[in-house]
Amino acid sequence: MTDLSGRTAIVTGAASGIGRATVDVLVARGARVGLLDIDARVEQAAETLRASGAAVCAVRADIAQADAVTSAMQAIEAALGPVDGLVNNAGIVNNIAPLEKMAQAAWEREIAVNLTGAFNLIRAVIGGMRERRYGRIVNVSSAAARGGLINQVGYAASKAGLLGLTRNVTLEYARYGITCNAVLPGMTATEKVEAMPDEIKAAARAMTPAGRFGTVGEIAHLIAFLLSTEAGFINGADIDVSGGAHLNFITLGSRKQLSERRAPGPMPDNASALEER
Repeated sequence: MTDLSGRTAIVTGAASGIGRATVDVLVARGARVGLLDIDARVEQAAETLRASGAAVCAVRADIAQADAVTSAMQAIEAALGPVDGLVNNAGIVNNIAPLEKMAQAAWEREIAVNLTGAFNLIRAVIGGMRERRYGRIVNVSSAAARGGLINQVGYAASKAGLLGLTRNVTLEYARYGITCNAVLPGMTATEKVEAMPDEIKAAARAMTPAGRFGTVGEIAHLIAFLLSTEAGFINGADIDVSGGAHLNFITLGSRKQLSERRAPGPMPDNASALEER
């Protein structure tokens, strides 16, 4: 098992889902962890971990705001020490509308959180990593970065943007001992995925070679490895974690939504479907 003793990492979106699972894995491997989330549950998560002896610090902040990120970074480093690892996991996925009907504010908010938020965090930690000539950054993208998401252009575009951000960090900072990689989860059994209609979940399982959804723990263990010294020559990589689903072209949605998609006529206001490669 990868040992992260003596390392300090920040995990965004740490209150639930993949973020919380990642925090648990990092703590189990000896890391000090800063939990960053806008969700108030992040404070309870930190309290629970501290009760078990973990070295953690929770900060509530909107990562889309550069000043808030700077303040959060200062608080975490004051409590836990210099940051060696960063996991950009926070993201929103609730902006559902056809492109021509998507509100400008909704588009801008999704890009701000999912892409600019990651940029803000990287900018906040990269200088210290460069000076110490060591750093590990993991950006949690999505299978949607490759195949798109019907009626979720903001989410798909922001997750695709993370891939470009990942590559540029590698090109600019690899010579300083810093790695930056992206993981692209497919259908993962988070709370939001489990709440999807049964018909859509069944279609996703049927089109996934593994025949099931991934678990948050499976994503978290990969992230933990990418944060380790053992992963030092993995850099600028986009790693699919989809049970093989990225090998297929998948169209998910209800029969009604998919028939509306194929037939001419007006687009629905609130249809949701998913395409992945």
